[in-house]
Amino acid sequence: QVQLVESGGGSVQAGGSLRLSCLASGRTFSSYVMGWFRQAPGKEREFVATIPRSGRSPYYADSVKGRFTISRDNAKNTVYLQMNSLKPEDTAVYYCAAREMPYDSGSYYVDQKEYEYWGQGTQVTVSS
Repeated sequence: QVQLVESGGGSVQAGGSLRLSCLASGRTFSSYVMGWFRQAPGKEREFVATIPRSGRSPYYADSVKGRFTISRDNAKNTVYLQMNSLKPEDTAVYYCAAREMPYDSGSYYVDQKEYEYWGQGTQVTVSS
């Protein structure tokens, strides 16, 4: 199995930027599809972005498309979420998730139930 630890959260004013990191330990990082989800107070956890094993052709929720960028460095066992032009509605706990895959299937995994492993989350607060 894999252990995930997020970092990089914090407080920022609207329009600002943050970069989240998720360090994976355990089995081969390149065997996992990675995703970012978030949960705002009083709301359900929602999909943010996902990236295949290869790192090519990531997929985003409409609410973050054009503002957030997901990337991965398989040599460093790390997935990143660069968040620009932040809005107060981006305030949430952000979670990193992993799904073990023998190969890139061409499908995008946007349902939290499709991920087997989760980090503890990191808080992002955006003030207006």
